[in-house]
Amino acid sequence: MSVTVFIQGRNGVTRWQPSKRWFLLPIMLVVTGTALYQYSETRFAHQQAKVDENQQLREQQKQQVIELKNATEVQLATLVTHVAKMQAKITRLEALGQQVAQNNLLDDQFDFSAEVGMGGLSDLGTGIELSQLINDMDKLASRIDNNYLQLSLLETVSTNLHIDEERYISGRPIDKGWLSSPYGLRNDPFNGRRTMHKGIDFAGREGADVIATAAGVVTWSGSMFGYGELVEIDHGNGLRTRYGHNKSLSVNVGDVVAKGDTIAKMGSTGRSTGPHVHYEVLRGGQQIDPQKYVYRKAS
Repeated sequence: MSVTVFIQGRNGVTRWQPSKRWFLLPIMLVVTGTALYQYSETRFAHQQAKVDENQQLREQQKQQVIELKNATEVQLATLVTHVAKMQAKITRLEALGQQVAQNNLLDDQFDFSAEVGMGGLSDLGTGIELSQLINDMDKLASRIDNNYLQLSLLETVSTNLHIDEERYISGRPIDKGWLSSPYGLRNDPFNGRRTMHKGIDFAGREGADVIATAAGVVTWSGSMFGYGELVEIDHGNGLRTRYGHNKSLSVNVGDVVAKGDTIAKMGSTGRSTGPHVHYEVLRGGQQIDPQKYVYRKAS
């Protein structure tokens, strides 16, 4: 099969018969164009996939940054909470320590409000993880709790020692005066009969101070038959003291008095011949000789 082409020109009609190569040219052009198109499509798809991959990677990185930020905020919040708890515990510990120091007259040797002196050479250490820091803070908080408990026990023991010292009965119930009648058998000043005197009388000036011979709680403050105006103090351990014939009373029932406090004014109320204080010591509800308490050394 052959194809003949007639071309009209100035010089007439020209006859041209193309060879088979001319028929292959369009096919080659189509094949080449298709190949170029497919190559472009493949390259575009590859580039688009790479762009999508990069975008997905950026999204992942963004999410990781957000998660890291959130985790950091949580850790910082935890750290702030730990610091706040430790500050509160240290403040409480300092207050208790200052109180114990003052109670034991050691406040001139311990200053709980100042920084603790530390120093010395040190090598540069490695970095510390936040989790390790929180763990160390937990251990420190536990040590603070333990120290606070021990210091509380020490404060209690110290206070009890002071209380025991204050409850130690000793001395006279007056500042000025003299012993006018001892404990034991005597002639009654009103009827002359031989009777048992269950206390010690200290005479003095009317209106003079009557003082507590030990710390305790007032269990009686008022008039009692025979005693006149009476103050009774419970010192614990079954011991009580009585102060009778007062002119006036300075304490009420339930008051806590310290050793040496003024509790009344000397008088001559009740069964009395003149200004004096009738002083008794009771153990287990029974009067005993106060002499050993009056003349023994203070603790």
